[in-house]
Amino acid sequence: MPLDHDEPEVRRRVLKSLRVGEEELEGLSIERKSFDARDRRDIRVVYAIVASLRSEPRNPFPASVAIRVEARRSYEFPAPRAAAGALRPVVVGSGPAGLFCALILAENGFRPIVLERGDEVGARDAKVRAFFESGKLDPESNIQFGEGGAGTFSDGKLNTTVSDRYRRNAKVLEEFVEAGAPGEIAYINKPHIGTNYLVTVVGNIRKKIEALGGEVRFRSRVTSLVMEGGEIRGVVVNGAETIPAQAVVLALGHGARDSFESLARSGIPMESKPFAIGVRIEHPQELISRNQYGPSWLHPGLPVADYKLTHRSADGRGVYSFCMCPGGRVVNASSEEGGVVTNGMSDFSRGGRNANSAIVVSVAPEDFGGSGPLAGVEFQRTWERKAFASGGGDFSLPVQLFGDFREARSSPALGGIEPDIGGLWRFARLDGCLPPWAVAGIVEGILAFDRRIPGFAREDAVLSGIESRTSSPVRILRDSCCMSAVKGLFPCGEGAGYSGGIMSSAIDGIKVAEALGTGSVAVATGVGTDGRTETRNKEGQCR
Repeated sequence: MPLDHDEPEVRRRVLKSLRVGEEELEGLSIERKSFDARDRRDIRVVYAIVASLRSEPRNPFPASVAIRVEARRSYEFPAPRAAAGALRPVVVGSGPAGLFCALILAENGFRPIVLERGDEVGARDAKVRAFFESGKLDPESNIQFGEGGAGTFSDGKLNTTVSDRYRRNAKVLEEFVEAGAPGEIAYINKPHIGTNYLVTVVGNIRKKIEALGGEVRFRSRVTSLVMEGGEIRGVVVNGAETIPAQAVVLALGHGARDSFESLARSGIPMESKPFAIGVRIEHPQELISRNQYGPSWLHPGLPVADYKLTHRSADGRGVYSFCMCPGGRVVNASSEEGGVVTNGMSDFSRGGRNANSAIVVSVAPEDFGGSGPLAGVEFQRTWERKAFASGGGDFSLPVQLFGDFREARSSPALGGIEPDIGGLWRFARLDGCLPPWAVAGIVEGILAFDRRIPGFAREDAVLSGIESRTSSPVRILRDSCCMSAVKGLFPCGEGAGYSGGIMSSAIDGIKVAEALGTGSVAVATGVGTDGRTETRNKEGQCR
């Protein structure tokens, strides 16, 4: 459809395409809505529509129209409800993976106990805003830790490339809408919620878990696991209380470094994995919107413009934009004393003056300069500490203009871009806070991206850093049914190395809940094809 159209026009197009009359149409809903801006002089709105008919159509569907007939399906949990008297499963962490794992378990009678090291989302929100003002960090409750996980203080993107064969994606979106998210996320291409909605949504999902018999405890850090004979027996909370359990879900955030260290000491199988490191870059949102949409950039029917950019550097590394936040702001996402980390976030309206994204360079395990599964953690810490020192040692983000970053000199003043940063910042030498090959890759990438978006490499583009938490630096190994070599232990989500972002993490949480429900109560174990213990449900398969 053209940009200027209304709902009745969509309805008329559907009726014409199906060759049916108004009286034959029972219902109509939007399955997907996206924008085709390849021709900026004629931007189109593209719909996928679900039409329910009262009876079989009298006329055959035209071959020229993409139409398929199917029954509507909803998500179904594959296992029976929990057996009476079974020990309650424990879910460690209340980010997207932990919340949705706990929600699915609660809906099916398992009455999970969720242990979150940080605060409930309201108190956490206050802590984050106070940190932005004062630079006083609460190591247990910040942008990384607390109810909702790191995704709560982000753009709230809900993109995923995960297959939806079992309708897990649809289940996540339905639960978000029920919890207070805007209804359009169920069908809009590149959906996002925004921090202003996520704070409410996360709290409402927790209340639903509790209403279904689950329990959520805050300021409850799991300090060790209780294991016996290769099986999980429980967890120790805050170094004092022991909670018995036969099933424990490790839905850790990728910033839970002390937890990774504890797991390594306990002999839990883990390995290092690749991630990326770089800086945040800010441009005026108008520059991005004009480039992407052309003369129509101010049209009220268009979403705020974004971008996704990739480049292969001269040394063969991937350089790419990451977590792009249209109309958003850069935020100080630090979670440890002595180190600074940056991230991006947006409210639902994406109404800020600047666009920002991370420009990052891929990091492989051979770059870590160490051995063992935690070598990537130490690599991250090294550069975060350099950034902390460069910013003055008071949790100020180091900031440098791109022209000065490229020429390895200090920035004396801002140019035409006023940064939008949540937290303290000061001018500093960012080029000294990253490995030389990362600096070279970022410069090369930004210059290459300027050919796609003219003005991207402007001298006064604002860089802040460092962006080091793009994904988990470790993977906690699990088998094809989501279980560790320790029977009853289920690594889950982004921190465990199995997802990236809100949607894929929530979906992995659902997948782990299914594996736990079909495997941990009555299991048959054997040796999988990779030589590790494999757990299967009564039907001999895991979804």
